[in-house]
Amino acid sequence: MSYQQLTSHYRTISHLDNVLGLLHWDMATMMPKGSAQARSAEATTLKSICHGLKTKPDIEDWIDAAKGESLGDWDKANLREIEREYNQANALPTDLVAAMSDAISACEIAWLKARPANDFQSLCPYLERVFELVREQAHVLSDRSGLTQYDALLDLYEPGYSSAQLDTVFAELESFLPNLVGEIIEHQERMGPIVKPSGPFDIEIQKQLGRDLMDALGFNFDHGRLDVSAHPFCGGSPDDVRITTRYTADDFMQSIMGVIHETGHALYERGLPNSFRGQPVGRARSMGIHESQSLLMEMQACRSPEFVSYLAPRLRAAFGATGPGWSTGEMLRSYLEVRRGLIRVDADEATYPLHVILRYRLEKALLSGDLALADLPSAWNDGMRELVGIVPETDTNGCMQDIHWHMGSVGYFPTYTLGALNAAQLFEQAVTDIPSIPDEIGQGNFSGLVTWVRESVHQKGSLLSPNDLMVSATGRPLDPSVFKRHIKRRYLEQ
Repeated sequence: MSYQQLTSHYRTISHLDNVLGLLHWDMATMMPKGSAQARSAEATTLKSICHGLKTKPDIEDWIDAAKGESLGDWDKANLREIEREYNQANALPTDLVAAMSDAISACEIAWLKARPANDFQSLCPYLERVFELVREQAHVLSDRSGLTQYDALLDLYEPGYSSAQLDTVFAELESFLPNLVGEIIEHQERMGPIVKPSGPFDIEIQKQLGRDLMDALGFNFDHGRLDVSAHPFCGGSPDDVRITTRYTADDFMQSIMGVIHETGHALYERGLPNSFRGQPVGRARSMGIHESQSLLMEMQACRSPEFVSYLAPRLRAAFGATGPGWSTGEMLRSYLEVRRGLIRVDADEATYPLHVILRYRLEKALLSGDLALADLPSAWNDGMRELVGIVPETDTNGCMQDIHWHMGSVGYFPTYTLGALNAAQLFEQAVTDIPSIPDEIGQGNFSGLVTWVRESVHQKGSLLSPNDLMVSATGRPLDPSVFKRHIKRRYLEQ
């Protein structure tokens, strides 16, 4: 009976977590500016209540008793995940959880104002407070888990992974990516200038195109919606998935690829096992696996020649456009252009890992105190020069471009590159198992790919560790050489 008590209790927690997720979506999309303070207080109250439920004294007794019950594999895995979450939550004092909620809400609001104004100085005190509390969080989680402070934070997003493993993977990427990026850029320049479509591009048309692509990918609008925010994201719950993107009249590819990326996340949420809704084992496995699902769609499937051959005529029809920049060949060149850009979310797949490596370096230094927050802009610029080969002229396009640190999400950024590596490996295996997938994508049919990934990843929830999930789906652990092979084949051999 103790296991039943646990599952009932965690179903309640899950409902509250879902409400908090919707509050965050509301704050980022449609909340009136004057409501921010009240909504922040409401979110803090709910987080405190939820934390109290996660640290309920009875849970430890229920876990101990449930270990003596006869459970199947899924329920054993659920009990494992419950114990892991309980240990993490129980390490954090309620007043720290509340203080972090308040500081994060204030910092997010300050970021929304400071970023467009290029005013890092006004943001700095709010971000300093968030990092102060994150350090406290890392300290207590480290004491409880025995992990290093950074690894204790990383474990919140990528269970079982360590900074030592990241250092190895990132060192391998750094050994070939900067030179490979230069080689690709030179290769593309030898082909002559890319002829691009000229704007402006009507935003209402972009919105409809995004919805049409979501339909093609298999998004169910009875269980979700698409909205606008300053930073694209996917939130909500498996039965109420919320996607946001951003639009500019100068570039329709930004919104389209943002929508495809977030739809990949949404499909994962929708595909999680119904029978374990509201239970830890029924959730997405990790952020690295989650990101693999968005990049599987955005980078692997939807930057392929087959997909562009499907998309190009639809873009021409939607915008009523003609001319060389709208040809399928030139649009493919546009989609595969590699350049030394400033913005992570707009980066091509060859330079993207370098943006992540920079953030990984900086957040470790900020956490340890080796880097003072006031020195972040200059450290950012130095790192961009070294890794990407370009330096931002403003902090808006530099150290203030991402919301993650302002949300207290330290240890999150590395999962983006783990996701890219996972995505390359998963897509390669999917095409090996179902060779017709590329041709199907060329017809706007994603059912074969979605069915494969649903069976291989989505339906597994958190039954397996991230590493075991990759072994189950592809027959081997994460292998960065697959990503390297993919980049060379796509950008140098076509």
